Amino acid sequence: QVQLEEAGGGLVQAGDSLRISCKASGRFFDKHAMAWFRQRPGKEREFVASVSYGGTYTHYGDSVKGRFTISRDNAENTVYLQMDSLKPEDTAVYYCAAKYTALVLSLIQTWDYWGQGTQVTVSS
Repeated sequence: QVQLEEAGGGLVQAGDSLRISCKASGRFFDKHAMAWFRQRPGKEREFVASVSYGGTYTHYGDSVKGRFTISRDNAENTVYLQMDSLKPEDTAVYYCAAKYTALVLSLIQTWDYWGQGTQVTVSS
């Protein structure tokens, strides 16, 4: 069982940067792939980025490629999402997810554990 808690959301202006984090508790964090999803107002939840259990491989959604960077610190049981060049359309609740897997990131269809989310609001 893994518990996930996101932090670092807030209100920023367009063009700003923000880093959000997700702290995991439970066993074998370093055996779990980790991901970020977001849910924009009135939209379905969408994939943002994922990182392999060792941190070597990453995978991004098209809407954030080149602007967002996912990383992890297995010693701290934490995964990060660095968001640069933020746009108003990045406004969403951002969720952290985990899956005990070594599967290629782009092939992962479901995630086993979810956090409660953190709100990111980008003003124009």
